[in-house]
Amino acid sequence: MARSLGWRGIAYASGLTAIAGFVDGVAFIHFGGYFVSFMSGNSTRSSAGLAEGNLLQWGLAMGLVLGFVLGVVAASLASQVPSVHRRGAVLSVSSAFLLASALTTLGSAGGAWTAVLMAMSMGAINATYTRRGEVSVGLTYMTGALVKMGQHLAAALAGGPKWAWLPYGALWAMITLGSLIGAFLYLQVGLPVLWLAAVALVAWTVVAFVRDSPGRIFGIPR
Repeated sequence: MARSLGWRGIAYASGLTAIAGFVDGVAFIHFGGYFVSFMSGNSTRSSAGLAEGNLLQWGLAMGLVLGFVLGVVAASLASQVPSVHRRGAVLSVSSAFLLASALTTLGSAGGAWTAVLMAMSMGAINATYTRRGEVSVGLTYMTGALVKMGQHLAAALAGGPKWAWLPYGALWAMITLGSLIGAFLYLQVGLPVLWLAAVALVAWTVVAFVRDSPGRIFGIPR
């Protein structure tokens, strides 16, 4: 649960969510309304495309769904390697997919492989926070976070904890802000702005290794 992370953990998770929002904002505009992190939207698009006989729309939407799932699988397997750096391993997988996606844009406008690799990265990033093998904090899908925020707001109005809703609100705010920044910069720069997200994710991955290292690493305390 997001509220069990502590404020530093929430800040870190919010940074990852902002990066995911950035990537999704870029993809949504570049690929004409397809998502790389919101698979409910792509599932609806695939059904609509199939009903209308638009096999290209159906194929791209389903390809993104498949890529997202494969990203989750790859990151989950990486997280099972015995190591104190489980979170860093997961984010390394996500970073690798996002860097590969950025590389496909060199000399081209970015095609299906660019989109699928972006979806794989976003699927992988969702394996960052798990508990007993299950995702405990979803970083790219906010419907559940908004439901929990509403529940905690209701509890607060009924006399319960006043601020338990705030972590979920922070995640929603950051993915919204990230997507706004990503969309705005895409309109100014184009698809190469994806490199900015890739570099940011690599930096967040390095932070994960630092945070999870016993003692000190590079002279930085845990």
